[in-house]
Amino acid sequence: MICWFQDLRYAFRQLRKSPGFTITAVLTLAMAIGANAVVFSVLNGLILRPLNLPQAESLYLIERASDKETSQSYPDYIDLSDRNHSFDALAAYSITQVAMNTGAGPSLIWGMESSSNYFDALRIQPYLGRFFNLSDDHGPNSAPYIVLSYAYWHSHFHDDRGVVGRTVQLNKHPFTILGVAPPEFRGTVLFVSPTFFVPMVNHEQVDGATDLNDRASRWVFMVVGHVNTGVTVAEATADLNSIGAYLEKTYPKDEQQGGFSLARPNLLGDQFAPGVQAFIAGLMLLAGLILLAACANLGSLFTARAADRSREVALRLALGASRTRILRGLFTESVLISLVGGTFGLRASVVLLRWLSEWQPFGNFPVHMPVNPDASVYGLALLLSLVSGFLFGAIPVRQVLRTDPYHVIKVGSSAGVGRRITARDVLLAVQIAICAVLVTSSLVALRGLVHAMHSNFGFEPHNSMLVGADLPMAGYSGDRVPTMQKRMLDAIATIPGVESVGLTDALLLNDQNTSNIFTDRTTDLRPSSAAASVYMYHVSPEYLHAEGTTLLSGRAFTWHDDKDSPRVAVVNAEFARKIFGSVQNAIGGYYKLPDGKRIQVVGISENGKYGKLTEEPKPAMFLPILQWPSNSAWMVVRSNHDPQQLGAAIRSTLHQLDAGLPVVIETRLDEIAGALFPPQVATVALGVLGAMGGMLSITGIFGMAAYSVSKRLRELGIRVALGAQRKEVLQAALGRAAKLLAFGSAAGLLLGILASRLLAFIVYQATPRDPLVLSGVVLAMALLGLVATWIPARRALSVDPMILLREE
Repeated sequence: MICWFQDLRYAFRQLRKSPGFTITAVLTLAMAIGANAVVFSVLNGLILRPLNLPQAESLYLIERASDKETSQSYPDYIDLSDRNHSFDALAAYSITQVAMNTGAGPSLIWGMESSSNYFDALRIQPYLGRFFNLSDDHGPNSAPYIVLSYAYWHSHFHDDRGVVGRTVQLNKHPFTILGVAPPEFRGTVLFVSPTFFVPMVNHEQVDGATDLNDRASRWVFMVVGHVNTGVTVAEATADLNSIGAYLEKTYPKDEQQGGFSLARPNLLGDQFAPGVQAFIAGLMLLAGLILLAACANLGSLFTARAADRSREVALRLALGASRTRILRGLFTESVLISLVGGTFGLRASVVLLRWLSEWQPFGNFPVHMPVNPDASVYGLALLLSLVSGFLFGAIPVRQVLRTDPYHVIKVGSSAGVGRRITARDVLLAVQIAICAVLVTSSLVALRGLVHAMHSNFGFEPHNSMLVGADLPMAGYSGDRVPTMQKRMLDAIATIPGVESVGLTDALLLNDQNTSNIFTDRTTDLRPSSAAASVYMYHVSPEYLHAEGTTLLSGRAFTWHDDKDSPRVAVVNAEFARKIFGSVQNAIGGYYKLPDGKRIQVVGISENGKYGKLTEEPKPAMFLPILQWPSNSAWMVVRSNHDPQQLGAAIRSTLHQLDAGLPVVIETRLDEIAGALFPPQVATVALGVLGAMGGMLSITGIFGMAAYSVSKRLRELGIRVALGAQRKEVLQAALGRAAKLLAFGSAAGLLLGILASRLLAFIVYQATPRDPLVLSGVVLAMALLGLVATWIPARRALSVDPMILLREE
């Protein structure tokens, strides 16, 4: 114990003698271990750690096996809940937005519509009051009750325990507050922290929709439940598929074949999980490479430090110290550095992770990132610190074991720079290759983001604004809705600077309403006979012009395309190709909807992005909103005027029509931020890792070059004395570093090209074969080499042979 304490004191003294080395080593490890802690915490929060629910290990999500779609119709949910024998209970829920008025005027908030047994099925107990349950459910609009989240109760009701029993207005309908959810409960959608919960049977009052019992309308977002003890996943899946077969047989026009499957609900099932898991795993791999590069860097520095201390080591050996004692001291230094670096890195990562957990990138949409560090993150940081310390501390072991004290004391350090490849060379080459991988990945992500920002969305997001005025929230229903929609469009069109304004019930690249369609010759209208599943939008005249969508052929809608006119549609080019063979054949052609209505194609629009940026061309159809009325609507306003001034004018104009109308106004670019969010996150994350890799390479190459120059100063002085040119001196001093830079960069570029294929899941048009990416990597690595060798090169060129020879 005394020996260990002496080793620790000696290590402290040695590190205090070399503050530059100590600070560089600590910061290098802090950066690497901090990066690993952040990425692992994200991995842990999103993938490894289950939802914060009782018995979460038995909770599963029901999805459709054919397309991994999680949405269900409410009647399907009832059948699945009543007929299964494998689940304790099934709970359904959907995310929704309402206008809540607690007495100070309406405000738009996000929450959940959930089945009446939601809290009982999830085994959650209230913090205050009670939850709604099956005894409150007596059919449509029979349960006007609301449960508040703890966070919303705390921030808006200031922990007032008297809120239970109070009445609030939701979309101008009275709802009674039953209770408050516990603080740790944030719902069952990983990324969303709802502010309230209301019974799903009040869907009409909450969403203004009448499709509660429509089996063809799959508006229920997710269905989850605890698998009974003793029931395997395979048995539960078979049970669900038997129910699916019954539904297909009983309701052939509404149900599609394919059966069901089970998935974990963390990442919304298997539809999004593979891409997210692959990306986070890729980040974890790159963060691991950062740590490996840091260890290689520090190993190289420790080797140079051991060489510089060779005379000290030789004297200690000559005085009777054992090689074991000397090695133990070196390991004590390395572990001490790694623990200090890990502590600083962990502290920085905790600050960043807490910021991430509170980050709200989408305005008032309650995003929740469950990435707060827990015991596993702290344990990982400690483990990485210890492993790193032993790893880079072990690199100079062979050098110490082979030290000949007699030779060193007689002629000085034997550490020279020969022509053979050394362990330092290999470490530096690996480090440069890792840096090239990181730089390649970051440039690929950046290039993909640029492509995404300037790609053809099928609409023009610039000079475009979105106006959301949810009429059901203001108490409109039935025939009053289309009348008010027309009044709003006409009023906005009169505002100076407005070029055009259109209305749609769903937004491109955001909402995803789909429908099966059938060829005109098809008589069997079951889902299995569908020609395609297409995106569906109900729009007003002028919508395509306001959206900036090009009409390739035919005509747009007019106000004469109403419910008394023949059913018509504008379809995109992919729809025309898939159903009619070509754009020319589609004009004037007919197809059918699931209810048997024949639709005539009167126009062809360009293809667009409807679900996500990385999707292949998908078929889509636009239907006149007068023929297919919708309560849900967004107005698209095209104008070159200042968005703030225009937004104020629009809000004032709409409030003149109805002062109680809840209005949301945002630019089109802000609205598509959700679609651009994954490539933006990928670019920032990989950019940070690339910068870290660059910094490590600079220090590594600098250390190598500086060490080489310092060990060959006498040789360089002799070369200068014999008339060597500056170019020859630089080649002799830095030639090996330059070769390692070229070799490592080439290897890293090749590995980066292979690794960047993972980015295609996240980043639109991410390709490492882009000439700009390849040239950017070469330029970046050349600049890194230039910066790293600048000071050693100046030292080599400033050699004065007379001074060196006099010293010798």
